[in-house]
Amino acid sequence: MKALVKTKPDVGICLQDIPTPAVGPNDVLIKIKKTSFCGTDAHIYHWDEWAKENITLPLVLGHEFYGEIVETGKEVQSFFKIGDRVSGENHIACGHCRNCRAGRAHICRKNISVGVTRQGCFAEYLAIPATNAYPIPDNISDNVASILNPFGNSTHTALSFDLVGEDVLITGAGPVGIMAAAIARHAGARHVVITDVNAYRLNLAKKMGATLAIDSSNISLTDVMKQLNMQEGFDVGLEMSGHPNAFKDMIAHMNNAGKIAMLGFMPKNTGIDWTDFIFKGLTIKGIYGREMYDTWYKMITMLQSGLDLSPIITHEFAAEDYKQAFDVMQSGQSGKIILNWE
Repeated sequence: MKALVKTKPDVGICLQDIPTPAVGPNDVLIKIKKTSFCGTDAHIYHWDEWAKENITLPLVLGHEFYGEIVETGKEVQSFFKIGDRVSGENHIACGHCRNCRAGRAHICRKNISVGVTRQGCFAEYLAIPATNAYPIPDNISDNVASILNPFGNSTHTALSFDLVGEDVLITGAGPVGIMAAAIARHAGARHVVITDVNAYRLNLAKKMGATLAIDSSNISLTDVMKQLNMQEGFDVGLEMSGHPNAFKDMIAHMNNAGKIAMLGFMPKNTGIDWTDFIFKGLTIKGIYGREMYDTWYKMITMLQSGLDLSPIITHEFAAEDYKQAFDVMQSGQSGKIILNWE
């Protein structure tokens, strides 16, 4: 099969012919139709410090996908059949540790990650445990199915706290932050404010339902609160930027007893004003991946109840045009980018 493989410890990847993966007794083999890019793929592509510390070569990249089942292992029950449309959870949990047994498989201490610590989906075929495949209803498009994995990050983060009637601040207008804005609007938030410095993505956030999409280099959150006639502060914060200054600004503008869900990775030794944090009685929750598999259920039902993700998909390329696709992603002038493997 053809696959996009990282073979050398330097910038770039290559399209290669490699063996089709073997199908274990509890696996399904998926013929990949569409994949989408993630920031993790960019880290690996550019071989930055994170990639050097975490990636073993050679590696097939990718963990966001949609496809059809073409083979099932002998122990796979009849839930899946040949031809079923599926996406899938890229975190493969052990199933036996305390967290797994308690229904917290997304924070399994032995998680294996498709496209990071095992071979990924940027290929014509992918074999994963059948428990990690997720069925796609007929009324969800192929392209949207290919971005369910990052949509799950948005869903897990945004739905960590009650949003009905609340004022929500999102820092970071990458695709995941923009989708979180759409979720907050869909779930009944009063005001949804998103901040960034990328004009393209701020405009995209407006299309996806943000009340205000603010260039934080030009407009302060204090002025935003005045514009919206907010008297006390934001009730819910969703930190998606990984930027220390954005996080500090969020804390400064949270209402007392506010709640913050953090998905963005902060640099090491990031400092905050803990006095402000304590006196306000803030709650902070770290977010990793998707809750397996309740987040997936909520994703599907939100899509079926009218949440429209189509504006976040801005580009599609043939798989062999992957270099152009990476260039577009790195330009910052895009939402989610699809690679077509058909």
